[in-house]
Amino acid sequence: MRALLIVLDGVGAGALPDADAYGDAGSHTLMHVAEANGGLRVPNLERLGLGHIAALAGVRRVAAPTGCWGRMAERSPGKDSTTGHWEMMGVILERPFPLYPRGFPTEVLDRWSERVGRGWLGNVAASGTEIIQRLGEEHQRTGRYIVYTSADSVFQVAAHKETVPLDELYRACAEARALLQGEHAVGRVIARPFVGTPGRYTRTPERRDFSLPPPAATLLDRLARQGRSVLTVGKVDELFAGRGVAAAVHTRDNRHGMEEIAAIMRRSGDGLVFANLVDFDTQFGHRNNPKGFAGALEEFDARLAEVLSLLRADELCVITADHGNDPTTTSTDHSREFVPLLATGPRARPGVDLGTRESFADLGATLAEFLGVEAGPAGRSFLQEMRG
Repeated sequence: MRALLIVLDGVGAGALPDADAYGDAGSHTLMHVAEANGGLRVPNLERLGLGHIAALAGVRRVAAPTGCWGRMAERSPGKDSTTGHWEMMGVILERPFPLYPRGFPTEVLDRWSERVGRGWLGNVAASGTEIIQRLGEEHQRTGRYIVYTSADSVFQVAAHKETVPLDELYRACAEARALLQGEHAVGRVIARPFVGTPGRYTRTPERRDFSLPPPAATLLDRLARQGRSVLTVGKVDELFAGRGVAAAVHTRDNRHGMEEIAAIMRRSGDGLVFANLVDFDTQFGHRNNPKGFAGALEEFDARLAEVLSLLRADELCVITADHGNDPTTTSTDHSREFVPLLATGPRARPGVDLGTRESFADLGATLAEFLGVEAGPAGRSFLQEMRG
C-alpha cells in the first residue's frame, strides 16, 4: 500500500470563521486567483471535483467527479507551513508559535551574533524580496547578516553567496535554531541565500528551513517505527526536523517537484510519499502576483494527469494545502483559510462529498488507516466514506 500526499503550499479555499482575528477576513485564494485571471483552466482538478469545493471562475461543477472532494479547517492557532503540516500528521497545537512584528529582542540577536562571528542588519517584519534590495548593498559592504521576520513565526537570515559562503549561512541558521528555544521557540529558522548586484538582487533556490521537532509523535514517526517508508519531496523533511523521514528529495521549483513525484510513482514502493510544492506561496502569493499564481496552478494541473495515470491498484493520491496566501489582498503574508481536499485512486469511490473536516488531522487519521498503522489521538478517518 502506498499513499501520495501533495501539498499545494498556500492554495487556500476560503476564510476560516476566525480569519478576522488574523486580519484575513474575506480571503479566498482559489476564488480570487480565478476571478483575477478571468477563470482557471484546470481540467484534471475539475474532473476530480474542485468545482464542488468552491465556485471558481472557469472551473465547472462536473456532474460525475472522478475523485472525492471536501475541505479541511485548521484547529491549531496560526497559519504557517509548520503548523499546517504537523496538524495533517496528527499534532494539533494548543498555543501558537511566538511572533515578532516589531523584531526580535536585541539581546537575543547579540548572543547569536557572538556565536556566528558576524553582526546583523534589519530585524524587522518585511518582504524577503524587498529587504534584500534595501539592505543588500550594506550587507555586502559590512558582512553583517540580514535578519527579518514576517506575520509567521520565522527567523529569516539572508546573505549574498559571494559575501557569506552557503555552508556558513547554514551553520549560522543552525546556531539560531539552537538558540531560539523556550519563550523564543519560533516555528522555523530559514536560510535565504541571494545573488546579484545592488538593485538587482535575486534569491536562489537554496533556501533551507530549520524547524522545531514536533512536540508529539506524528504519523511519520508511527510509520517509521513499523518499518514503513516515508519519502518526502520539497521542504517537508525540514518541517519535521527530519524525524520519521527515510529519504528526502529537495527541489528547485514546482516543475522539478512534479518530475520527482512522477519518477517516484513509476517505481514500486509502499508507505507514504509526502510532497510540498512551494512556488504558489513563495513565488506568487507572497509577491501578490495572481497571474503567476494562476499559471502555476494550470501548469500543476497539466502535469497532474501523468501522476494520476501512474497510480496502481493499491495506491491513493490526496491533494490539499497547508494554509492560504491570497495574492489579491494588500497583505503579502499567509491567510487563515480552509484548504481544499481532493482524493482519488483505484480503491476510492468516485463522487463522494467528504464535507468540511473539523481538522487537518482527519487526513493523517485517514492515511494511517489506509496504510495499516496505528492512528494518533487526533483526527477522524474518512477512508470508509471514500470506499463506501
